[in-house]
Amino acid sequence: MLLRERLGLRARVPVRRLIDREPPNRLILWLENYLPNRTGIALTALMLLGSASLGIVKGGHVDELVIALSDTRNALANSAGFRIKTVAINGRKQLSQDEILAIGGVSGRSSLLFLDADGVRDKLKANPWIADATVLKLYPGRLMIEITERQAFALWQEGGRLSVIADDGALLEPYVSRRFLSLPLVVGKGADTQARDFLALLARYPQVNSVTKAAILVGERRWNLRLKDGLDIRLPENDVGNALALLTKLDKDDRLFSRDIVAVDMRLPDRLVVQLSDEAGKARDELFKDKKPKKKAGDSA
Repeated sequence: MLLRERLGLRARVPVRRLIDREPPNRLILWLENYLPNRTGIALTALMLLGSASLGIVKGGHVDELVIALSDTRNALANSAGFRIKTVAINGRKQLSQDEILAIGGVSGRSSLLFLDADGVRDKLKANPWIADATVLKLYPGRLMIEITERQAFALWQEGGRLSVIADDGALLEPYVSRRFLSLPLVVGKGADTQARDFLALLARYPQVNSVTKAAILVGERRWNLRLKDGLDIRLPENDVGNALALLTKLDKDDRLFSRDIVAVDMRLPDRLVVQLSDEAGKARDELFKDKKPKKKAGDSA
């Protein structure tokens, strides 16, 4: 027998105290009876995930999250052998390779596996210098980009701002570097889209074209020429080719562009109006004054 039995001691049985509580709500009882096990854990996790997502959206961290997820999957793809090891870019003249890759969103973290070729192409075509682009992925690690660049065609001045434009009027650069200073200058609203046809016409008359400093579109309907010596040529709205041909003839025959004049108005179809400079005008007035007949003594007033 055990010592405690000899001593007449009985084992003490722990007594559980019952705590009185109110019966649970019927909805809770129904959920406990009919929902599968661990549903509460899943709902709790879902609620926490929703709260975290709401916090990310309200905190403005969505872009950071997307970038982090993209970098993670690219890192996994790169470690699996899909790192972009070589890049071939054809057709570039104005843009550097680094500029093209930056425009297309291709970085050192990008993987060939997850690179969106169509997305890169759309980004490239959104750049004003790039008229068209082709993007090819050559697995496991080669990227090929073929681009067609627009050509700088003219300088366009409008509203006091000077820009570089293509022949279709696309604004290539909102500023002008030295390499573009030799381009023809067009001025005025609408001159960017109408310059190609007018400058092509002007090029057919090299005697006028060679001395032209700027072509100015007036009222989006007709052109003026500003020559390098400051002479203004006001061209008609119609029959511009005939007006340029007449200017060529007048300069060849009478050295029109070398005369002391400030403007030639060709807007009237039946006449050509020449405006003399101030000095030439004064000299002309003096000449006519000297040619006036002098009054004889005794003549009546």
